[in-house]
Amino acid sequence: MEPEFYQIAGVMAIGSRLRRLSEMVTLEGAAIFRLQQMNFEPRWFPVFYMLSQGGPMHVTDLAQRIGQSHASVSQVAKEMKKNDLLTKVRDKQDGRKSLLSLSEAGEAIAGKMADFYDDVYQSVADLLKETDHNFWAAMQDLELALENKSITRRVQERRKSRLSAAIEVVPYLPAYQQAFRDINVAWIEQYFTMEAADFAALDHPQAYILDKGGFIFVALFEGEPVGVVAMLKMPNASYELAKMGVSPLAQGMGVGYLLGKKVIEKARALGASRLYLESNTVLQPAIHLYYKLGFTRLVNKIPSPYARSNIQMELLLD
Repeated sequence: MEPEFYQIAGVMAIGSRLRRLSEMVTLEGAAIFRLQQMNFEPRWFPVFYMLSQGGPMHVTDLAQRIGQSHASVSQVAKEMKKNDLLTKVRDKQDGRKSLLSLSEAGEAIAGKMADFYDDVYQSVADLLKETDHNFWAAMQDLELALENKSITRRVQERRKSRLSAAIEVVPYLPAYQQAFRDINVAWIEQYFTMEAADFAALDHPQAYILDKGGFIFVALFEGEPVGVVAMLKMPNASYELAKMGVSPLAQGMGVGYLLGKKVIEKARALGASRLYLESNTVLQPAIHLYYKLGFTRLVNKIPSPYARSNIQMELLLD
């Protein structure tokens, strides 16, 4: 099969592969401790080792040092205490916290482990020599890369880029009137109530928007309308960006950004000096988009035909 198949399959099954490797190593760990004739669970080892090296520690500090969750460390501590390997006492300086330390039995085991640690260390070093890669460095690099950006985020960004490239933004035609209305009514009624200005613009876009010097653009995906936006003519070489909506089926495809860029491009081509818009701060994705497009918030609001309007923004084009 093609190399790409194995890479894709590996990513899709990475959780299963890591679980399988973890299970193999855990079984090996249990067998290794049996060599020492110890009733010891491998999952206890990180906590055991840190306490043997660093003395009494808080659960939070332990969790941070070994890279595990607070809950996981607490569970291990509970099991170790039950097996008489660990003691738990209240911190005298902060009664809300507990200090964990090895019990006498735990300290006795720790004292016999030096040669055993060396056996394990050298054996693992020999194992890694049989591989083509620096396993520990690769694991660290992968963890850091995932912390910076998850696989889900990476796939999401590439998917968005690919789908956005298939979006076509076209001028309004009468055939798109129903889509213009439906897409806008859907988001308005989801969050607010239709108002008189909404009915005027959506029921009569030709008379309310186009005949007054405005424009409407429609985003098409595979020939179907998935987003709409209007430009309303205003005095003083200005236009209002209005009635922007995206179909729920096209969310996450970058449709709103493409529509916004089209309006800015058209306004500049017309020699406009300013773009203006009204919105509501409950629409956080939309507000984020407007900031991304370069709009800034107006401090001194002007009268609005919409009761729902609680934020006004502008983009200066000069």
